[in-house]
Amino acid sequence: MNKAVFLDRDGVINRDRQEYTFRVEDFVMLGHLGEVLCGFMEKGYLLIVITNQAGISRGLYGHGDVHKVHDHMVRSLEDEGVRITDIYYCPHYTSLGRCICRKPDSGLLEKALARYDIDPASSYFIGDKPRDMEAAEKAGVKGIRMTTNGDLRTVRDLVK
Repeated sequence: MNKAVFLDRDGVINRDRQEYTFRVEDFVMLGHLGEVLCGFMEKGYLLIVITNQAGISRGLYGHGDVHKVHDHMVRSLEDEGVRITDIYYCPHYTSLGRCICRKPDSGLLEKALARYDIDPASSYFIGDKPRDMEAAEKAGVKGIRMTTNGDLRTVRDLVK
């Protein structure tokens, strides 16, 4: 079985602006990502992004906007030697209907676990919100909470 480091997006990979980030010009990656993520890859981890994108169901932006931002993120990380295995996002908003993919539920994590034959007990989810930790727990993955917009280096040694 494979092992993975799951990563929340806003506040972990890019600066959480306290409003939706759906334009490339508003997407600012946090420092030292390449260094830390390359280290995870060297330890044999797949890198998978798990993110809520409720602005889609609220009509603020579309799937195409999210794909543009994600393409930019993937290309920027590739320039630093990082390979993102996959990106999963939930477009739903809780007041507009219930779903099992929106964190704190674990649907996206479970989908990735199955698709990539990932052992949850050997995997981690790095996030900055309680909902990330709750989703990790539901999926049987070890949760690591970091400070929003913090330095990923502060938690890298927790990934064994």
